[in-house]
This record gives sequence, C-alpha cells and structure tokens, in this order.
Amino acid sequence: MIEGVGPDTSEGTAVDTSRAVFCLRGVTKVYQMGEVEVQALRGVDLDLYAGEFVVVLGPSGSGKSTLLNILGGLDAPTAGEVHYLDHNLTSASDAGLTRFRREHVGFVFQFYNLIPSLTSLENVALVTEIAEDPMDPAQALAMVGLRDRLSHFPAQLSGGEQQRVAIARAIAKRPQVLLCDEPTGALDYETGKLVLDALEGANRQFGTIVAIITHNAAIAGIADRVVRVRSGMITEVTRNSRRLSPAELAW
Repeated sequence: MIEGVGPDTSEGTAVDTSRAVFCLRGVTKVYQMGEVEVQALRGVDLDLYAGEFVVVLGPSGSGKSTLLNILGGLDAPTAGEVHYLDHNLTSASDAGLTRFRREHVGFVFQFYNLIPSLTSLENVALVTEIAEDPMDPAQALAMVGLRDRLSHFPAQLSGGEQQRVAIARAIAKRPQVLLCDEPTGALDYETGKLVLDALEGANRQFGTIVAIITHNAAIAGIADRVVRVRSGMITEVTRNSRRLSPAELAW
C-alpha cells in the first residue's frame, strides 16, 4: 500500500500537514449478504489534512463509497480504527456519531435529496437551524452562484442548480469536512465545472477539507492529492504539483 505525505501547495488553500484531521488505520469493512461475505475494504490506511482537497478515484464496487461513509460516520468499520482529531469514531456511540455528523461534516451526494415543497432558501435554512455557527442561508446560496434562485422550488431548477443548492446546504453549517459522492456524476461537462467551482470555493475560503469520490479520472487535476482505490484497497496516493482550476479540466 502506498501512502503519501500531505502536500505543500503554493496555490489555493494552505494545507497543514503537521497533524492529520482524519486518521484511518487498518480499516476493514465486511458486509454479510445472506451466506456470502463481501469485503468492501481491506486494511485501509489513510490520513486527511486540514485544508486539503482530495479526490478518491476508483471503479464501481472498488470500496470508495464505503470509505466515504466510514469517514462521515454513516457506517462503522468491521475492524481497524478511525480518528477525527482526538476522537475515536470507532468507539463512539450512535448519539456521538450523530453529533459528529451534525457539527463537523457536510455531505453532497450524486442525487440532490432536496425537499420538493421547499424553496432553495428553505432547503438550506433547514440545516442552519440545527448548526452551532451557521452561515446565512442566502449567503451560502450566493457563494454557489444562486443569489437569484432563492425563491425557486427544486422543480424550477436545472440539475446543476439543484446540486449547487445541495452544496450550499452542506457548507451553510461551516463544516470542517465536505464529503462528496459523485457530485458531478449526473451532470454535463459545463454544469459539472460549476459544481466543482462551488466545492473549490468552500475549500479555498473556509479551509474546509473536501473529499470527492468519483470514477471520473479527469477530475483528479483539481486535487492536492489523488487516492486510487481498487478491490477495497488503496493502490496509490499521488500528489499534484499544481492544482488545476475547474475551468482547466477537460473530460
């Protein structure tokens, strides 16, 4: 297994490599499917550092979604340990994991999970009502270029606009980490770049760790580090010498 050190970037957000925010050691995940055991992760070691942008690449079934869910406290490893700063997530109670997700993590999924009967502003406000130090919902929507869509319902928005509402909802509580599962998977090239712009903006302006899982290798250029996953194992971790802007990507 190859694990790189945190990057020292000269552009974008400064990455603090003095201490890992997330530390995974020997993480294994086995699912029981009837009489069959499916090993989704096999002894994964990984560190994530403050302020970095990470892209996790792998084909379908490689274990990358399981890795994301474990980082976010949505799933628990079968073996190994996951630490978030001084907190051992593998020994946390259900209530502790709920608090961890609410206070520290923003999630962005391929499908937007917006409430159809609420406007863009109201969808974002739902999260800010339970956050400790939230942004103003309108400010969060302005950050993702939707200042003029505050009163629109999801059905009145394009797919890319709905995804950007989902990103605004995730960043409005000022999370320490944004975990993104194929956020451009259902979008065309130009719309996908707008979504990546929004994620890059959160990383740059707030120092939020952004981790994107995807099968689209072209996205890797915007990352500080690229983590390649196959058959439940990390096969390679590389560092980009320069982070590309979303506008420079081609796929």
